[in-house]
Amino acid sequence: MAAVDLGASSGRVMAGTVGPSVLSLDEVRRFPNGGVQAGPVLYWDVLGLFRETLAGIRDAGALDGIGIDSWAVDYGLLDESGALLGNPVHHRDSRTEGVPEKVAASVSARELYDVTGLQQLPFNTLYQLVSEPDRLAAARTMLLIPDLLNYWLTGEIGAERTNASTTQLYDVRARTWATDLATRVGIPPRLLPPLRDPGTVVGAARELSGVPVIAVGSHDTASAVVAVPASPGTNFAYISCGTWSLAGLELPEPELGDAALAANFTNEGGVDGTIRFLRNVMGLWVLSETLRTWSRSDLPQLLAAAAEAPGLAAVVDIDAPEFLAPGDMPARITAACRATGQRPPSTPAEVVRCIVDSLALAHRRTLREAAAITGRTIDVVHVVGGGARNELLCQLTADACGVPVLAGPVEAAALGNVLVQARALGEDLPDLASMRALVRETQEVRRYIPAGGDWDAAEARLAH
Repeated sequence: MAAVDLGASSGRVMAGTVGPSVLSLDEVRRFPNGGVQAGPVLYWDVLGLFRETLAGIRDAGALDGIGIDSWAVDYGLLDESGALLGNPVHHRDSRTEGVPEKVAASVSARELYDVTGLQQLPFNTLYQLVSEPDRLAAARTMLLIPDLLNYWLTGEIGAERTNASTTQLYDVRARTWATDLATRVGIPPRLLPPLRDPGTVVGAARELSGVPVIAVGSHDTASAVVAVPASPGTNFAYISCGTWSLAGLELPEPELGDAALAANFTNEGGVDGTIRFLRNVMGLWVLSETLRTWSRSDLPQLLAAAAEAPGLAAVVDIDAPEFLAPGDMPARITAACRATGQRPPSTPAEVVRCIVDSLALAHRRTLREAAAITGRTIDVVHVVGGGARNELLCQLTADACGVPVLAGPVEAAALGNVLVQARALGEDLPDLASMRALVRETQEVRRYIPAGGDWDAAEARLAH
């Protein structure tokens, strides 16, 4: 099978093979991704992504299936004829500034959460749509990025549930579109396409010999959580770590209480009807933007130097709004340290150590709140995705959380993608437990044991 896994900074097409005691991936094609600034607007180059996706699928050779996952919330609008109405806008674009406050005048945060269970983020799909009423008037259908690419492959329109649940337009309990809510905020319900479950065959790839295209957990985090190698009966948390860190727990039902709302946790749909109870943490975005500001690419050397720098010398709130947009991250870190009475880091190694310490601290804060809200204990943290390669971050996350961290697999999203495809194509993988057992049997995982550190004091500095 071809697993197309599109991240916010890069995309890849992986050829996956699944069978009894077999789960393997071979990278076929990897390509850069990112925002394209055109005048005042930050766009995605979705046509370039589709071109690279097609090339990668063709390079993969003979296939039994194709599945696509990507980041969440961003979308393309189609007109009545099915043509794309312009490039999708990047969620880091400034067009939603002030929009959440406008929406709150007609629908309260409590009511939004009761229906959607979604974390309040200024770039949620709901806010993006409200920000562009003129284009909505000309549009017939909204398709999130994986659904848009599936449409171009097959001609079939639909919305896969795990990604639909990130839009703030999905009723998390009824598992349907929240059409009344959409109407109240000025979004025409006609834009919301029919919903599909993960594992549904979307259709045949018309230009690719009719290979079945299968709806996987099309939000990349949903696919990544499928491949978390958790053992049965363990009280595990997960961090899907890349440009964003998605940190949380897997629940059977949404958690919609006042504590979850106040702590800004989200309830997103997972494969097999599960709930991903998590919060977005800024993730490795701050580190990658720092390297871009410096015009440096020697991350392994910088991390090695950072590991020798004093720990917790300075920390910042990595989730603060000033770290969301592209720009000079080292200057913002300096300003944040001064604002909290700390000496700013002065060397590249110290800056990197500050970022990684701060990210581990945010992981700790998020998982502790998730455990307190749900009344669960956490015995182990699984780190999957690209961040599993970052040995310093994994060790510091274990130190901060006070429990072992199991790091890997790195390509968790692609693995979850092919596992769901394989089940749809007849492989004997009846549930998440059987999929995770195959991941444990076939994939390498590294264990990090907590080594301490005064994380309470570091947290207290931010509180002041």
